[in-house]
Order: sequence, then structure tokens, then C-alpha cells
Amino acid sequence: MKAATAALLALLALPAWAQDAQRGAALYDTHCLTCHYERIHKRDPSRSLAKTLAQLRLEVAQRAASTGHRFTIEDLDDITEYLNRSHYRLAK
Repeated sequence: MKAATAALLALLALPAWAQDAQRGAALYDTHCLTCHYERIHKRDPSRSLAKTLAQLRLEVAQRAASTGHRFTIEDLDDITEYLNRSHYRLAK
């Protein structure tokens, strides 16, 4: 289990090549909004757990795991790209 988690974290630390923010928005709307309201991303940035793009990718992966849906790395990258473009605007 620890090896699988370490492998996932290593993959998440790699730069994503072709993120699709529009696809990420659709995935977010379908799988995340049931528990996670959009307004959470508009809170004071100082309260955010994500201070870097890598931290945002990790948060997305951790939250996605709790949905029961099997997301691919590409899915997670697309959701991260959507959230970064629409709310966080973290440097790449």
C-alpha cells in the first residue's frame, strides 16, 4: 500500500503534458460537485492547502480517491488544470 501511494505521488509530481481544462471541468462537475461545492475554491487564498501546482495536484488526487470513481492520471491532470485556470492560478 505504501509503495502504491509513493508511486502515485511520484507520478503526480511529474509535469503533465496536455491538460484539457474543458474536460477537467466536465469531470469536476460530474464527480466532485456532489460533495464539493464550487464556492470552496473562492475562499481566501491564505486558507488554501494548495500553495503550488504540485500541491494542488496532490489535493485533487486525494479528494478523487474518496469518490469511489477510478480516475486516470490524465483525469486528475485535467481536473487540476481546470481548477488552476478557473480559481487558483498557480505558477507552472
